[in-house]
Amino acid sequence: MIPLFKPYMPDLPEMDTILHSGALAYGDYTKELEKELQEYFGTPYLILCSSYGTAVSVALTTMGIKAGDEVIASPMACLVSTQPYLSSGLNVRWADVDPKTGTLCPQSVKNRISSGTKAIVHNHFCGYPGYIDEINDLGWEKGIPIIDDGIECFGSLYEGRKIGVCGADVSIFALTAVRFLNCIDGGIVIFKNKADYEKSLLVRDCGIDRSRFRDELGEINPECDISLVGYSTMMSNVNAYIGLQQMKKIGWLLNRHKMQAEKWDKYFVEHSEYSPIVRKNCNPNYWVYGILAEDKVQCIKNFREIGFYASGVHMRNDRYSVFGKQNADLRGTDEFYSKFVALPCGWWMDI
Repeated sequence: MIPLFKPYMPDLPEMDTILHSGALAYGDYTKELEKELQEYFGTPYLILCSSYGTAVSVALTTMGIKAGDEVIASPMACLVSTQPYLSSGLNVRWADVDPKTGTLCPQSVKNRISSGTKAIVHNHFCGYPGYIDEINDLGWEKGIPIIDDGIECFGSLYEGRKIGVCGADVSIFALTAVRFLNCIDGGIVIFKNKADYEKSLLVRDCGIDRSRFRDELGEINPECDISLVGYSTMMSNVNAYIGLQQMKKIGWLLNRHKMQAEKWDKYFVEHSEYSPIVRKNCNPNYWVYGILAEDKVQCIKNFREIGFYASGVHMRNDRYSVFGKQNADLRGTDEFYSKFVALPCGWWMDI
C-alpha cells in the first residue's frame, strides 16, 4: 500500500556533533535557517518558533489579539490549525467553504464579520491556495487582519507568488514531520510589516531584549525591563539543522510531488467519474492530490484496493463540541466534506 504521507529525511552528517556540542537550543543553525527562509520567501520579516501552535500564539500576541476576541475560520482545516485559537481563549466563528475547492468562501466570510471580529484565518486547504485577493480585500475594507494558515502549503504559489508573501498581515507554516519543510517540529511566522516583526522577536523569547539582558559579568541585568507578555518558543539548533538539510532538497521534493500530480491529471482524463480539484492562477504544492467523488466511501475503498491509501484527511471541525454549537448554515462545507478524497502524491512514489 502506497501511504498518503511519508516523512522525508536527508542525510544528517553533523547531527551527532550537534547533540554532543552543548549547543542544543536556539543557536547558529537556527539563525542560518531563518536567514535561508527569509531569502526563500523574499522577506526579512520571518521568524522561527518551536511548533506550529506556539507560532500561532506568538502571532496573536504580537498583533494584540486576546482572549475573548473573535476570529473567523474555516471548519475544513486540520485541528492543529484551529485548536490554538481556542486554547488562546478566542471565539472561533465558522465561515463556509467553496464546495469545489474546500477553501474559504469570500461571501460567507463577509456575512460572518461582526463588531467583535479581530482576525480572519485563511486556511489554504491541503496545499491548494484559497481566494487570496478576495479575502485580503475584505480584510483591508473592514480593517481586519488576515492570518494566512499555511500549515499544509509551504511552496504553494498564487499568481507566481509564494504563499506567505501574498499580502496577508501574517502567515504561519508548520514544520512537522509529514509536511514541507520537515524539521520534525517547528513553525514559521511571516509578518507583513517591520514593526510586528520586531515585536515578535521579543514575544517569542519571554519578552527579552537579548542585547540588554546580560551585564558585563554575564549576569541578568536588573536595568533590563520585561514589558511584554511572551513565550519560550525558540526553535532548537537540532530542529533547525534538520531544516537546513531539508532546504537543500526542497526544490527536488516539490518537483517530485508536481510530477506525480501530472500523472494523476492524465489518469483522471480517463476516469471522469472523479473530479480533480482545480484553482485558477494557483500552483499547489501537491502535499496531497485532491479529488471530489460522488460516493466518497466507495472511492476510498476503490483506491485502497489498487494500492493507494486514499483518505478524507480532515474531519470538519464544526462537528467538535469543544468549539460550541453555532447553528451556522454551511452548505458548501456539507457538500465538500461529503466528496473530498486525498490521494498520495509524493516523492516516495514510483514516478
